[in-house]
Amino acid sequence: MGFQQGLSGLNAAAKNLDVIGNNVANASTVGFKQSQAQFADVYANILGGSGGSSAGIGTKVSTVAQQFGQGNISVTNNPLDIAISGQGFYQMDNNGVPSYSRNGQFQLDRNGFIVNSQGHKLTGLAVNPVTGTISLGSSAPLQISTQALTPQPSSTSSVGINLDSRKSVPPTAVFSPTDSTSYTSSTALTLYDSLGNSHIATTYFVKNATVNTWDVHMTVDDLGLDGTPATAANTLLGTSPTLTFNSTGTLITPVTGLVPVPGGIVYGTGSTTPQPLMFNFVNTTQFGATFAVNELTQNGYTSGQLSGFSTSADGTVVGRYTNGESKALGQILLANFANPQGLQPLGNNEWMSSASSGPPLVGTPGSSSLGVVQSSAVEDSNVDLTAELVNMIVAQRVYQANAQTIKTQDSVLQTITNLR
Repeated sequence: MGFQQGLSGLNAAAKNLDVIGNNVANASTVGFKQSQAQFADVYANILGGSGGSSAGIGTKVSTVAQQFGQGNISVTNNPLDIAISGQGFYQMDNNGVPSYSRNGQFQLDRNGFIVNSQGHKLTGLAVNPVTGTISLGSSAPLQISTQALTPQPSSTSSVGINLDSRKSVPPTAVFSPTDSTSYTSSTALTLYDSLGNSHIATTYFVKNATVNTWDVHMTVDDLGLDGTPATAANTLLGTSPTLTFNSTGTLITPVTGLVPVPGGIVYGTGSTTPQPLMFNFVNTTQFGATFAVNELTQNGYTSGQLSGFSTSADGTVVGRYTNGESKALGQILLANFANPQGLQPLGNNEWMSSASSGPPLVGTPGSSSLGVVQSSAVEDSNVDLTAELVNMIVAQRVYQANAQTIKTQDSVLQTITNLR
């Protein structure tokens, strides 16, 4: 009798409609991956027979397979919205129990941990508190530190300038920062002590009587390097002459371009003193052109408060501070699986690994087969709503057709029972 085939068709079509309905319901769910009902035919076992002439006894849903295709990326205004472009899952920590998700809608909890809407913590690599670099090793819940950035005293400075070879030796022989006739050119930069206090350091360049040579003097807050009133002796950098150039205007002394501040700088503000400082003049030239400053940098900064953060493509969370500095706060890790369809759904856009999925293959975004991440963006559901609505119509027709086979079989049976 054909009731069994029709009934199995009704059940399979109903299950297919359930899957389609779930896809449609989650068309706007961030990170959702659509499912597909996959069917298989059913045959009865025949003892001693080949079964070649069997009509079969219907169909069944063999599996409901999730499709982990890429969803569209939508831009948001939340820096903690992070989308994955490519393969991989976020590793989430639920009190030590790992789970995996494609939903990158995160926020900070009261302790600074990056969490999702269920309170599960995003895991990654922490920052070494001493070196400030990403610590390679096992993953742990990422925690954003809101502590102020500790001041860094200026210890190195790079100077790239052009000294005008056409200039004459200054008419005043003894250098004085208050006498412009005792030096050829000058420029200034800001230095920082160990407490983060800023100081104005003015560098003076004095053409020497010896050809292609220059003396370099420096005052800090209009004082000498030892914190006393400036003189020709306590402002001189290196030895006299400080810089020597060849006939093509290239620096030849010192060979490395490095000139230390003799004895360090005495700031006199309660900071570490004397503070060592090394100048690098390797990019300084002496051409027949106007004095020009091409590079003037130093590595110090004052303290700063965390003003915001963003995530780079490789998963590094970078904090921005009010002093203009930036610092790595951690790095997100992604996990991939040999068989993502073997993951066990947990709901709330999360999965857990299983024997079918294989163990997680963990790495940084952009490495191996893992995708990259994008800050202030989310991955939309990969449900094609138009296609699902068409599939719904087809599933409805299949359901009606199977109902019709049952109705037809019932008519045949009624005919048989009415035979006289």
